[in-house]
Amino acid sequence: MRLISRWQNSAGERVRIALGLKGLAFDYLPVGALSPAVWRRVNPQGLLPALQVGDRVIAQSAAILEYLEERYPQRALLPADPLDRAEARAFAQLIASDLHPLNNNRVRRYLAERMAQPEPAIRDWYRHWMRTGLAALEAGLAARRRRSRFCFGETPGWAELHLVPQLANARRFEVDLSEYPGLLDVEGLCVPLKAFRDARPEAQPDYPGTAGSRGAEAPPAR
Repeated sequence: MRLISRWQNSAGERVRIALGLKGLAFDYLPVGALSPAVWRRVNPQGLLPALQVGDRVIAQSAAILEYLEERYPQRALLPADPLDRAEARAFAQLIASDLHPLNNNRVRRYLAERMAQPEPAIRDWYRHWMRTGLAALEAGLAARRRRSRFCFGETPGWAELHLVPQLANARRFEVDLSEYPGLLDVEGLCVPLKAFRDARPEAQPDYPGTAGSRGAEAPPAR
């Protein structure tokens, strides 16, 4: 398997965490190593990340994660109980569908360039929706009927691999996270783990300043 992504791509970080938690080997290809024309031929969607499996390409992190869970079920990322599994998916979906798109450069660029919004207004807009979503996640954890060390079990999985990169995004835009102690507690359990450490942006070969990093313009992060 070969993962095409970029160091500052939180959806790609999710996939890297999943691969690490499952103990799966993969090659990492920075998208900046490909010309825009080649990248579009590889993935017509033009978004990150993409997973090459043999001569086929899976786009969209949600589809990649589903593939990995179905193809390699031995180290499950989702709980065994169907209701717990549904709750974990709902937790992650709020991040992937409602919160993560607001991080995208192309969304913020549109607000700035096409709608003439100043950067302070864009940041206020972002923080408003981020606080709304994080408050819902915090409340959801507090309302769980079955308490556990991590969000939905005694080991990290589907919920955590979405949560940790999103909290990093929130910090990047200076969102105050002190109101979400439950989320921070879970994050604190995750960040020392190898799968999370190896997936962080600074650990990627294309991180600025590392040997072999490239400064080529990348497509919009996803």
